[in-house]
Amino acid sequence: MKVLIAEDEYEISQAYKIELEERGHEVMLFEDGAACFEEYKRQEDTKQNKKTSSSIDVVVLDYRIPKMDGMEVAKKILKINPKQRLIFASAYVKETLEDSVRQLKQPVELLQKPFEPEILVDMIEDTQAYDGLKSLIMNIRGFNIDNPSHEQIKELFEGLKKLQKGRTF
Repeated sequence: MKVLIAEDEYEISQAYKIELEERGHEVMLFEDGAACFEEYKRQEDTKQNKKTSSSIDVVVLDYRIPKMDGMEVAKKILKINPKQRLIFASAYVKETLEDSVRQLKQPVELLQKPFEPEILVDMIEDTQAYDGLKSLIMNIRGFNIDNPSHEQIKELFEGLKKLQKGRTF
């Protein structure tokens, strides 16, 4: 898999990269959101111009990164590719989940910092949880994507925990 990672803490990003590359994944690291988005855009433009199927499989975003925060990067990426798989790494998982629903109009996968790099690899390789995420909102009765209630956010959070097998937060 091809993975883009936006993480401003060097030691953390290197640990992610080492673990992912040991499992055969191609990894590109960025210290800020703007650089990550520019590379994503460049990769997508190349894919379109050359009519290749090579694309980014997953983008891992720190929620709070310099130049362009993770949520802003996610919004721009989803404008280009609404089906792009996104994983947020954040110490603020409830806030990130709520923001993702309100701003992105969809939930995203979440990892609560701090976590071991192996957890990230497991999550990236676990496509079942990602597939389950796609239908999670549809299963919440009366879910209003524009203004979800506190209870609906809580239900979404609990559903996400189950999908991710409790290993991420």
